[in-house]
Amino acid sequence: MDDLLALSTEIIDGGLTDRPFNRTSNELSEVADGLAIVESFSHSVVLDTGEGLVAFDASHALTGQQIVEAIRGWRTDPVTHIVYTHGHADHVGGSGAFTAAYGELDVVGHRNVERRFERYAMTNDWNVAVNARQFGGVRGDFGMGDYPEFIPADTARPNLVVDDHDVLTIGDRTIELHHARGETDDHLWAWLPEQKWIASGDFMIWNFPNAGNPQKVQRYPIEWAAALRAMIAKEPELLLPAHGLPIEGTERIAMVLTDIADALDTLVHDVIEMMNGGEVLDTIVQSVKVPDDLLAKPYLRPLYDEPEFVVRNVWRQFGGWWDGAPSRLKPAPDAQLAAELADLVGGAGPLIDRAQALADAGDFRLACHLADLAGWAAPQEAGVHRARAAIYRARRKTETSLMSKGIFAGAARESEAIADPG
Repeated sequence: MDDLLALSTEIIDGGLTDRPFNRTSNELSEVADGLAIVESFSHSVVLDTGEGLVAFDASHALTGQQIVEAIRGWRTDPVTHIVYTHGHADHVGGSGAFTAAYGELDVVGHRNVERRFERYAMTNDWNVAVNARQFGGVRGDFGMGDYPEFIPADTARPNLVVDDHDVLTIGDRTIELHHARGETDDHLWAWLPEQKWIASGDFMIWNFPNAGNPQKVQRYPIEWAAALRAMIAKEPELLLPAHGLPIEGTERIAMVLTDIADALDTLVHDVIEMMNGGEVLDTIVQSVKVPDDLLAKPYLRPLYDEPEFVVRNVWRQFGGWWDGAPSRLKPAPDAQLAAELADLVGGAGPLIDRAQALADAGDFRLACHLADLAGWAAPQEAGVHRARAAIYRARRKTETSLMSKGIFAGAARESEAIADPG
């Protein structure tokens, strides 16, 4: 079994990007005395308190049973508490396996977790479809798109509710819980002062921060960066994220968290400065960047979310949904605009031909605009949609982030179903 701390140290200190560090083996590794991590789609960090076990997160419904089995292979003592770092499905969905294995236990979560569950129930089918698309562009959808309930009915609800701050004393462990908005509005991070350990949830994911997801609700990059700086101020000696590898060493942890916080703060500063200068969203999206050397760090690569999406999320947070183009305040239907442009150029054929030429030249941004117009103008024309699908498949190969890959693969599948309905 890998030494997770040695592996993360090698990656960070060496700037290595060819090592696997977001692993989904469902295997448990003890990283300190009485402390273990089960690596999964979302990890479960497990703490032995001397009077039972505390699990920080329960992983996904599809992996919860494997998490429980891994924990039972480590300790025979029961899990008495689950602490939800936040209410995302991959952190709470496995809780049903915990309650089935251990019976009634205490579930700790921020006050907004229950509100999240209510929202998920209201928008269940939408969220299932979004996750199937989001995770469907790389290597399947991890089974998530086939799961009928976004949050399973047996998901344990918090019975110990946290607002801004709380302290738990369980056995011989003191656990300080701190609320901060970041990826979600219900996020907690945990500080164990005697050991100087932090369970950081998704504030650190070994990817560029998920602060801009184009298909999900508002993220909070300002508060996210502030939470990272609050963690640094504790001078932790061990950082335990819910994705990726644990990190040891006060200076190393401070460097990593500072890099992430600086990337977020810089994006927010630059977007707001341009907004205050009267710029429209199109100009801001094309102008605001994160330096390439920062994005090259092994824990900041844009393999899940990406800075361009964070720019849009900052605009949404402070500027609303209108992008500043007057025609898009109350636009014509896409199909009507597409049909008008197709009439001007002699049909959908010239549009898709030009789209293909642009794609062949590597200009996928412009190519996809024309491919969409052609598809809307000729919604059932097999040849147009076959070409549109090919363009989006080609574009998917050029992208780094899972979110872009998933959406572009979804567009390709959409046109492939029209071109070849059988």
